[in-house]
Formats: sequence, structure tokens, C-alpha cells
Amino acid sequence: MQLLYPSIKPYARHDLAVEPPHVLYVDESGREDGLPVVFIHGGPGGGCDELSRRFFDPSVYRIITYDQRGAGRSTPHASLENNTTAHLVADLEVLRQHLGIDQWVLFGGSWGSTLALAYAQAHPQRVMGMILRGIFLCRDEDIHWFYQQGASRIFPDYWEEYESLIPEAERGDMVGAYYRRLTGDDEICQMHAARAWSAWEGRCATLRPSAQVVDRFTECRRALAMARIECHYFIHKAFLEPNQLLRDMPKIAHIPGILVHGRYDMICPLDNALALHRNWPGSELQIIRDAGHSAGEPGIADALVRATQSMAQRLLKLAPEAE
Repeated sequence: MQLLYPSIKPYARHDLAVEPPHVLYVDESGREDGLPVVFIHGGPGGGCDELSRRFFDPSVYRIITYDQRGAGRSTPHASLENNTTAHLVADLEVLRQHLGIDQWVLFGGSWGSTLALAYAQAHPQRVMGMILRGIFLCRDEDIHWFYQQGASRIFPDYWEEYESLIPEAERGDMVGAYYRRLTGDDEICQMHAARAWSAWEGRCATLRPSAQVVDRFTECRRALAMARIECHYFIHKAFLEPNQLLRDMPKIAHIPGILVHGRYDMICPLDNALALHRNWPGSELQIIRDAGHSAGEPGIADALVRATQSMAQRLLKLAPEAE
């Protein structure tokens, strides 16, 4: 197993004003003149943290982490105003230009893979390579699987708690029912809904139960941003056209990509990754046995570190490291 790289401090941070009212939190670490890579976090609404920097060799990469609109340390917190996929794609371009980067590597997991694909298809000339984990195509069937029926049959005990917040008459549309509560005026109701929504996701994120992951997902501030923003995106079909990401794959078919996906991913089932791989001749698919969805699971973390090493060797034509 490859270990994650040691924890490092950023050498620069930025408050990047984009379309009002949003200001994005951005930091840079690693090598100032290194291979630029942007970490695109999941959710949407998840935010970055110290772990986000540790998949990359800091002697090789210029590591850019940022929090998307409403997420993490960006402001205003949990805001849905002017918050769509098109806005997030535009923000990436503003960020790239602000940092003076011509081309960069995209590294994204779960929703981060969705946004990375949408950005690359809009700006293929700006992307050198892509490393994507836990592929999420945001098709109707993908959202239905996790929030209506599918994963509910794999984790019926967890689902029972998630479902219990919603009256039986409203359970035919769980995303809609949660959306009404997460966007209502009752702040106590909002928080109860946010924690239930996020607990369901956290409990299903790993192959083996992880109290640490669940605690992280249900921390009040993080849970509110994730639940509100995720529900906002999913009730609007991720602000994507039907099957848009697969339809537009010819635009980026030439870009090298490494796809890492847990075989037992219950949040984003493996068929997402297989469908993407079949439509992407330049991609390599790594199916990780004994793993679910989380980037923190040992097999997935190991594959991601190896992927960043492999991508650097390919793009910089470095000599492979000795085994």
C-alpha cells in the first residue's frame, strides 16, 4: 500500500470573489512551479480539508484546493443563490485565470468527478489529464438509486432512519420532501433534515462501517451545506441535460484519464464508471476490490496516490520510481 503524503501547510491562500454573493476559499500548496492540479471536492457542498492535499507529491505538484459555492469555508455558507453546475464550471475558469495557469490536471471524486467532466467538456483545451474517483454521472437513475429505491434495499436499517423524517404520504419523492424541509424557514427542521440526509450518505460511504466518516458527515455545519446544496442540485437534475456527460465524451476522448472505483460502491454504483470508460478511449479503469465509495478507504487511497504518480510521470515524462 502507498501511504498518503505527509500533511503540509498551504504556501498561499486566496479569497476569490466570483458572481455575487459568492467568495471562494482557495489555497495552494506543494511546489510553486510544479504540475498544476486542482482538487474538485464532492457533494456538491462537501468542501476541502487537510486530507485533500495528501494525494499529491508536493515536490512535483502545485496543489490547488478550493471550496465550491456555499461549501466549506466559502461564503455565504450553504447558499443556493446563483449555484448551478454552469456557475461552478465558470468558477473553475475564473480560478485558473486568477492563478495564471494555462493547463492543469483535474482530480475529482463523486460529485467532483461530475464537475470535472462538465468542466473538461466545456474547456477541453485547458485540461492535461484527469484522475476521477467514485464516478457519478448524475443521471436520473443514479439519483433514484440512492435517494429513492436501490441502496435502500442494501441498507434497509439505515434507510429506515433516513425515511422516518418524512411522512408516509410524501415518501414517493424523497428528494422533493427533503428539499422542502431543507429550504424552509424553520431552522430546527432544516438541521434535523440535514443531519438525517448526511447520515444516510455517510453510513453508505464505506464498505466497513466507519463511525469517523459518519461523524464527519453529520457535523452540523458540514451537514447543512452538503444536504442543502446536494438536494438543490438533485431536484434540478444537476442542472445537466439528459445523459449530457456521456453524450459529450467525444470532446475529451483524447485526454488521458485514470478512473478509480470501488467494486462495492453503494452511493455511485460501478456501472457509472463502466459507462464512462466505454465512452472514453483515453481512460484507464481501476476497479478496487474490498472498497466502497470513500476516498479514505485504504484500497482507494492507495490507487489514487499511484494514479497521481502515474499521471505526473506521463505528463512530465519522468522516470518511474523504483519499486
